[in-house]
Order: sequence, then C-alpha cells, then structure tokens
Amino acid sequence: MKYVLVTGGVVSGLGKGVTASSIGVVLKACGLRITSIKIDPYLNTDAGTMSPFEHGEVFVLDDGGEVDLDLGNYERFLDIKLTRDNNITTGKIYQSVLEKERKGEYLGKTVQVVPHITNAIQDWIERVAAIPVDGKEGPADVCVIELGGTIGDIESMPFIEALGQFSYRVGAGNFCLVHVSLVPVLNVVGEQKTKPTQHSVRGLRGLGLTPNMLACRSTKELEENVKEKLSQFCHVPATNIFTLYDVSNIWHIPLLLRDQKAHDAILKVLNLESVAREPKLDEWVARATLYDTLQDKVRIAMVGKYTGLSDSYLSVLKALLHASVACRKKLVVDWVASTDLEDSTAKEAPDAYNTAWSLLKGADGVLVPGGFGDRGVKGKMMAAKYARENNVPYLGICLGMQLAVVDFARHVMNFPDADSAEFNPNTKTPCVIFMPEGSTTHMGGTMRLGSRRTFFEVTDCTSAKLYGDVKFVDERHRHRYEVNPDMVPAFENAGLQFVGKDETGKRMEIIEIPKHRFFVGVQFHPEFKSTPSKPSPLFVGLIAAACGQLDQVLRDGCNERTVVAKQMLGNGSSTSLVCENGHLKKQANGTSNGTYHANGNSKHC
Repeated sequence: MKYVLVTGGVVSGLGKGVTASSIGVVLKACGLRITSIKIDPYLNTDAGTMSPFEHGEVFVLDDGGEVDLDLGNYERFLDIKLTRDNNITTGKIYQSVLEKERKGEYLGKTVQVVPHITNAIQDWIERVAAIPVDGKEGPADVCVIELGGTIGDIESMPFIEALGQFSYRVGAGNFCLVHVSLVPVLNVVGEQKTKPTQHSVRGLRGLGLTPNMLACRSTKELEENVKEKLSQFCHVPATNIFTLYDVSNIWHIPLLLRDQKAHDAILKVLNLESVAREPKLDEWVARATLYDTLQDKVRIAMVGKYTGLSDSYLSVLKALLHASVACRKKLVVDWVASTDLEDSTAKEAPDAYNTAWSLLKGADGVLVPGGFGDRGVKGKMMAAKYARENNVPYLGICLGMQLAVVDFARHVMNFPDADSAEFNPNTKTPCVIFMPEGSTTHMGGTMRLGSRRTFFEVTDCTSAKLYGDVKFVDERHRHRYEVNPDMVPAFENAGLQFVGKDETGKRMEIIEIPKHRFFVGVQFHPEFKSTPSKPSPLFVGLIAAACGQLDQVLRDGCNERTVVAKQMLGNGSSTSLVCENGHLKKQANGTSNGTYHANGNSKHC
C-alpha cells in the first residue's frame, strides 16, 4: 500500500479536501485504485452533532456514518463508497484506546499519547486503507490521507507525531507528503509573498514531517522566481512545487495538477512509475469546458435556515450543479433565508421580507432542503405552499418533504392545526410523528441513518420514470421524524400521492402531486449520491422541469442517462450517441468509447 498525505498550513479553508480529491482523480486516471481517509482532530466522535454554521454540512455514508463534508468530495470526485471508519477523529481514537484500557489490554502500563494513541492512529490507517471502496476485491493501490486543520494546531499534534512515525513504519517509497499552503498577493505591494509558506514548512519540518511537494494556493500562477525561492527555503525541488490558482470551477483542479505533471512527481516518490500510465482525463476536460461555456440560466430558490454559509448545503449545491450541467444550463442559486419569508419579518425588516419574496417569485424552481429545529419552519412551509399553488417546480428534501405534507393538510385538507410533532407535540392533527425506534435522550447517531431501500408503489409517476422505471432505489437517510402512516389514506384521497415507501409499506419515502408540473418530496437525501457523471435523477427532474425540459427527459428511453451522456460529450462537434446492443454509447470519429451508467446499472435505449 502506498500513502499520500495532504496537510495544510497558514490558514484553514485553502481547499485541502479538493486538492486531496484531485490528487486521487489524477492517480486514478493513471490506472491506479484509490481510497481516502480524512483525519479531523476535533474531540467529537463524529460530525453528527455539530452545527452546520460552524462546520458545514454533515455528510452521510451508506453505512450510516455521519462524517466530514470532505468525504463527500472524495466520493463525488473518485466515484467510491467510503465507510464511517474512513473519517478518523480524536474522539474515535481516544474512545478506542480507553475501551482497550478498560478491558485490561494495557494492564500494568501507563496509557500515554506516545505510544498508545499514536499507535492506535497508525493501526487505524493501515486497517481502513485495506478496505476496498470501489466495488472491486482486494485493497487499493494508493490511500490519500487528508489531515484537517493547519500545522501548529494543538489538537492535531498527536496525529502529526503518529504520521511522522507512520512514514518510517511504511518506509521510503511508500509515503508522499503534499503540503498545501498559501502564497498571498498583497494589494499594496502587488507581488507573491513566500514567507507564510516558508514558516509553515519550517513548522512542519520541526514536527518531524518533511514535504515532498508543495501545492501553493494563489490568485494566479506562481512566478518562476517565486518557485525558486520556495524551493531554496523549503528544501523542495522546483519541479515538485505546483500552483493551485483560482479557476472558474473546481473540475479544473485535477487538470491543473495534470498539466503541471504532479502525477509524475507523486509516482516517482512512490516508485509507481513502471505500473502507471499517462492520465486519461477526457471526461474532466469535457465537463470543465462545458461548464465554462454555459449561458442559458436556470434560477433555483434555495429556501433554508443556514443560508449564511454555503457549506451548510454543500452536497445539495453540488447535486444542483451536476443536474444543471447535465441539462446544459447555467445554475444560479438564489439564497432565501426561510425566516425572511415569514410575517414577523414583514413587520420587523420589510426590506428583507420583500427581497426574499421577490427572489422566490423570480425563481424557475424551488428547493427546500433538510434541517432541524423550529426556526424558519414557517417560511419553508410558505415556500412549499407558493410552489404548490403556482405550479412552480418543487423539490423538498427530508424536512422539506415533511413541511410540504403539513402545508397540504392545512390548506388543501382544511386541517388548520395540522403540524409536525417535532414542532408541536400537542397538535391534534400530527401529520409528522417521531419514529418509534428513535432516542429522546441522546442526539449522536440515534437517527434513521444510511442507505435504505425505497419501493415504488406507483410505477407511472415522475420519480419512477426519472430513476429509469426501476422497482426500487437505495438512497441515504438522516431523520428522526416521519409522515404519520395513519393519515396516508386521507392524504391520498385528497390528491397527494405517496409513490415510494419502505419495505414495510409504513414509512413514506416519496410524495408527488400528479397534476403539478413537478412537485416531489423525499424523506431521503438524494444529494449524497449525486456525482458529476451520474447526477441525482430527482435533481435532474427539478432542473429539467424548471427549464422546460422535463417532458423531453421523461420521454427519452434512457431517462437521465441520455442527459448525462450528452453532458459528458462536450459540444458534440466530433462525437455522437449510438445505441449498441440496447445500450447508450459514446462514439467519437466512429469509435465506441464506453457505456454510461446511472446508479450502477446500464439502461436499455
């Protein structure tokens, strides 16, 4: 097993996650199998109880792991399925060591950071790196490890020490360190400054880790004299110093690394030159180029309570982007704070109220994502009501679905006191109730989490068609409350269809209003499985409906797969779609180049 460690210096938020993912993309394009590990030095056991305002979204894995959002980057970029153990936290490490201590496994010894904590970290990395995550048997060739935070953070010290020891454990030729650092340009001076990176690397070396290469974040490409200076003071060859300058979209990052021969430098350090090939990134080039050429806009109103931090809805944004590019539209997201739509805001801040409603009414489609707590709930419900009454395409996710159900009960079925038990435990018309297996005393890891199966009860519905007329789908969940099954017959008699249910038929998974242009609510989170090459079908449906393409997408025998394939083909000047043995294929200059898939299954044309 080979290991690539990505660390960061100077400031946080430089894009270590995207850098690590992009390194994985380039190495995968060289023919290598890749896995990833994210190390988060915080004491929380996982990200499940952390505020989206502070830490960004909680990403959910198939096994129910609530993890850092960077694991979402790894899955989207590398098309892999990670496990909860691919996210290491200080809390997990200390918990595992203390459990061993209580069992008596360290009997007679004083349990210390060195060697017990550092050994536990190294053992964890080796164990998890050997778990296949790409659907194939056997371990991957390279494990890309990202260390969260910045060099010098007190909480990351045990991990720095452990990784220093780990580099010696695995030996030369099996460990490569990439340090991501900032090279700022001061407006007053106008030149690229190397001192922050010099100090960062000095701190890293002082802690026992020597970088093999530098990935320098800057607004523009590094000047040659700046590279030479960094090389001299940081003891890194100039050929191993790369610029990750600002680009129009993140799909250019793997291409930047490729163009600067970063893969050659990494392969040389890892002694993999003889087994790797030149990276093939035609898909990435086509996608990045297509994105930059899109002109026709589609406006989606994102109605949420965490709109002050875009990372709070990172996967939703990425899924919207994947779908909009697949539909060849330029995505414009109008952030609407749900509280600004409420009547109380009309009195307290009329300008904010008018702006919010103006954005909502000017949107081509409305999306209400998940969330917890009662703040902004009325505004989300008002957004669902507006979309329903005005035939505006709507997608409600988790809480967004539950509130659409409550709105339907109040304003279509005439139950004015209808509510969710989450917000009004004493309501006489509980449309949404607490799940019986949920915990009322513990928060972390007690929800309905991970991949669960949804069966289509109605085959002739928009959702089933978007998924390719399959009988069931597997999507990821994260919720404590569910639609009250006792009220389902009354809802269906009033015109609200529950087209998807779980295996018991008692949990409502997908709702639709048949006569609406596109009104879909889902209890699961489809955004977590959306990738650039395989956009979430429901997000494709929302975007297609918002820009008048839904009928075309639904008529197409290959459903969203054709849209995805077209997106992959760039402008189509020298490529075309062919149907070979019932499968959609790409043909360039008369040559078939592969079958496109969605959700792992090829679809007949």
